[in-house]
Amino acid sequence: MGETHELIEKPLSSDELAARYRAMCDDPCFANVPGKVELDVWGRVLMSPASSYHGLVQGRLVHKLKSVLGGEVITEAPIITPTGLFLSDVAWASPAFMSAHGSEFALTRAPEICIEVVSPSNSVKELSEKREAYFAAGAQEVWIVFPQSKRCEFYDKQGSIARSAYTVDLSHVFK
Repeated sequence: MGETHELIEKPLSSDELAARYRAMCDDPCFANVPGKVELDVWGRVLMSPASSYHGLVQGRLVHKLKSVLGGEVITEAPIITPTGLFLSDVAWASPAFMSAHGSEFALTRAPEICIEVVSPSNSVKELSEKREAYFAAGAQEVWIVFPQSKRCEFYDKQGSIARSAYTVDLSHVFK
């Protein structure tokens, strides 16, 4: 006999995405999966492997954000958006944000800054969709960091901006 599979007829709600993500995190089958695991709005698993340099850039961003802005810095921050549950490579959150959302297993609102560190497997379309998803979930800025070309793009809700409203020197990130 074949297995019975749940037929998903409509996109998952925020609560359903959060529940599915929590179940994945608790499932021992996912314990040793390398890379980032995300869910699209239909509950399908999306995976992105990361290099050690990717992690090094993340670590440098964390250190810089924490030392300059204070607040809290979250790596692989699970954020429920209208188009899926995505993990921002790095996110910066103010004390006010953490007071309101810090206890959530998956964040129901995006922190003020969401940062994607680009991997070779990322497409322009995917990065654009994630950027829009983070803004729809409440982010104030989205930074797209390109380690290979040693540059960073900054966005606010209106589009591309020359520099972040948050005064952070990122020159050391690409050493």
